Amino acid sequence: MPDISGKEQVVKVVIFGEEYPIRGHADPEYILRVAEYVDKNMREIALRSKNRSPQKIAVLTALNFAGELLELKDKNKGEMSEAETKAKNLLDLLDSTLPDSETD
Repeated sequence: MPDISGKEQVVKVVIFGEEYPIRGHADPEYILRVAEYVDKNMREIALRSKNRSPQKIAVLTALNFAGELLELKDKNKGEMSEAETKAKNLLDLLDSTLPDSETD
């Protein structure tokens, strides 16, 4: 979420025990929420897969996030197709029930 001031800010976050300075225009609270989400997911993966390097845990986390994103995109695409079909059916119904207008 963009910050109202539009100023670039630096927010320090901790992800998987490492501190990262994040520079951007987003609201600091939003940046912290994103970082907490990443940290939480990395910790969950670390608990399930013992003896993995932080790099492998980061890659597995990225794969999980990519899977979630693709799922949402596919769902959105399906909902758009459904909405388009309903709109077309409604237009067809209107076309069939409304009298033709003649142009003079």
